[in-house]
Amino acid sequence: MDKKAYLTLEYNKIISRLADYASFSASAELARRLQPQSDLQDVRDRQSATREARHILSLNLDLPFHNAHDIRPQIGVARREGVLEPGDLLEIKNTLIVARSARRVLETLVEETPMLSSLAEHLPVGLGLVDQINKTISERGDILDSASDKLSQIRGEIKITYERMMARMQRFLSEPSTARMLQEPIITQRNGRHVLPLRAEYKGRIKAVIHDQSSSGATLFIEPLAVVEWNNRYRELVLAERDEIRRILAELTLRVGEHGDALKHMVEALAELDLACMCARFALDIDAVEPLLVPTRETGTIHPGSTIRLFKARHPLLDPKTVVPIDVDLDADTFALVITGPNTGGKTVTLKTVGLLILMAQSGLQIPVQSGSTLSIFEDVYADIGDEQSIEQSLSTFSGHVTNINGILKKSTPKSLVLLDELGAGTDPQEGSALARAVLAHLLERGITCLVATHYPELKAYAHATAGVLNASVEFDLETLQPTYHLTIGLPGRSNALAIAERLGLPESIISAARAEIDPTDLRAEDLLDEIHRQRDLARQARSAAEIAQKEAEAIRKELADRLDQIEDERIALLEKARLEAEDQLSMVRDELETLRRQLARAHQPLDVVNEVAEVVETLEEELAEPIVRQAPKKPVRKTKGPLHLGEKVHLRSIDQDGVVTGITEADIEVQVGMLRIRARRSDIIRKGETEEDPPELQKDRTKPGKTILPRTHESPGFELDMRGQRVDEGLDTLQGYLEKAFLAGLPFVRIIHGKGTGRLRESVREALRLSPFVDRYESGGDTEGGAGVTVAFIKQN
Repeated sequence: MDKKAYLTLEYNKIISRLADYASFSASAELARRLQPQSDLQDVRDRQSATREARHILSLNLDLPFHNAHDIRPQIGVARREGVLEPGDLLEIKNTLIVARSARRVLETLVEETPMLSSLAEHLPVGLGLVDQINKTISERGDILDSASDKLSQIRGEIKITYERMMARMQRFLSEPSTARMLQEPIITQRNGRHVLPLRAEYKGRIKAVIHDQSSSGATLFIEPLAVVEWNNRYRELVLAERDEIRRILAELTLRVGEHGDALKHMVEALAELDLACMCARFALDIDAVEPLLVPTRETGTIHPGSTIRLFKARHPLLDPKTVVPIDVDLDADTFALVITGPNTGGKTVTLKTVGLLILMAQSGLQIPVQSGSTLSIFEDVYADIGDEQSIEQSLSTFSGHVTNINGILKKSTPKSLVLLDELGAGTDPQEGSALARAVLAHLLERGITCLVATHYPELKAYAHATAGVLNASVEFDLETLQPTYHLTIGLPGRSNALAIAERLGLPESIISAARAEIDPTDLRAEDLLDEIHRQRDLARQARSAAEIAQKEAEAIRKELADRLDQIEDERIALLEKARLEAEDQLSMVRDELETLRRQLARAHQPLDVVNEVAEVVETLEEELAEPIVRQAPKKPVRKTKGPLHLGEKVHLRSIDQDGVVTGITEADIEVQVGMLRIRARRSDIIRKGETEEDPPELQKDRTKPGKTILPRTHESPGFELDMRGQRVDEGLDTLQGYLEKAFLAGLPFVRIIHGKGTGRLRESVREALRLSPFVDRYESGGDTEGGAGVTVAFIKQN
């Protein structure tokens, strides 16, 4: 890739922002070296890593990369047979712990995050270093007594020797005959020896070795001869402790060197994982999505087969609250775009947005666009944007542009993207216009995808008459005399000079004289262009009004749905009240039957009739135990008419979400919904338009409001499993198979009916649910669902 384009398109600023998300220096360094790739599979792999990292973040899983360190310098020291300091070894230990935690998380997400989970192979399970470092070094970096038996013994002797030495020196402080000779009643150190501060006038009164004196000479620091041997012994032990500590650190360092390759690969894998999480957090902050990446098409013509379809694209460095999104959608026959419009109208921002988003996408970064935006891969991106004036090289603005364009023309190929701002500007308008047309024609002849911003009207006509080229314009509001920054593809920009001059109060005579100087054909073309823009504005306003009306209709539909829910609540309440009354009556009947049974038994009368009535009562009780099912109203849905097309906006009925068609096969249709790609049946996809009733397959399983049923490719086992009457072992086998089928079918929740009884089956079921990999959580059934006799399990979403 052209490094100059990185600066021109401000790619370096994106990388700098990305590096700010790094948890440790290795990943920050990796981010700073991140560059766009030109291989489609490599780019898709990077995008997959970012998508998987966003999935991990959405699960709120802990990947504590902030505790990791770049320990490669320490590994180098170990390999050179140096000795690492305790702090270095603690960094190695903490990094190993992070790697162990990351591996555990990724091993549970192999199916959801295959790209990132493959990196877990480079994260060591255990090299024995963590335990050995824990045994040797405290969290504060101190060497522990448990580091070795010899160290423990030496420190024990140091403690005893120190205490005895201090006891002898303390006598000099406590005895009146010597205490009065001391400057202060303290024990201090000089040159590693424990000494007393003796007043200079008492020199020689105490037999001692003089080690130092104060700057004034008033104090001598003496070591009494009575403690010299103890000081010598103490000093010997301190040196022995130092040597033992160095031996222990050298031994640990040797272990680090033995595992140097594994530790180096671990740091690199952690940096890759953290980089993916950095890209994911950056994408969340700029509200970005994954673009669709497609190969270059074989056209059989001069068209290079490139694809640029960016919807609601925003420049990631501009304030998202104020930036105006643009649509840059080049159809299958177009590979060049000529953008015209007023100064400060957004032409340059459009070029930079397209170029920067392509660089970001090819670096594995998600981009701030609408779902369904599609790009092909470019081997190089070249840009001539901004003032190329160079005083140092004695180049004018025009000369600077020409020099830059000349270099671009030499290096660019049909697999390149070329962005040219103000092509031909900075010189005589007639010659500049001719040069701009010639450069654009040269790019078209070579089949190079390009976007060109210009003021020359001749390029508008050239674009209109040339195959493969489209006009585009940035709009200008004549009422406010401000640019709107909206990009309109298919129409050239209007010349607003006379209109602006008239709005600013220039005399009418001057305006009229200026109009008379303009070719009548050009005036008619401008008037026609004004009318086209006016009609497009009216169409846009009508569309906005239609969208508002649609939102109002949706609000009314929601209000009616809420009313239906209220009616359904009242129905359920009445049924529940009736069930409670029936339960009370059945309870009274059962009590009377028990009384009658005892009386007949005492009278030795047959109990056949009583038993028949008891069976009827039991059957009624089982029917009353059935949960009251909430009925979902049939609602109209939209119907598709005619074939669907790639990039078309659709609605998935089963999950009630909007998306964009990204793939069409005979069996199903692929739809991009947010950051997810979903394959769904044709009957599940609708285009915004007319309505009809749900097909039968979409009316099933709608038993609980507010729960989304994902489109599924596996047969549903149903929302309920009745385990009443089964033994515990038999029931648990049935439950495991049922939960797996529910997970594969994408069911959001299921009900397990186990009855109340002794509670043994219920407790076994809930323990199995707690341990099941397919269950997110569970809860007792509500009063209307069977109470303690039912458990509702919420299935994890694949």
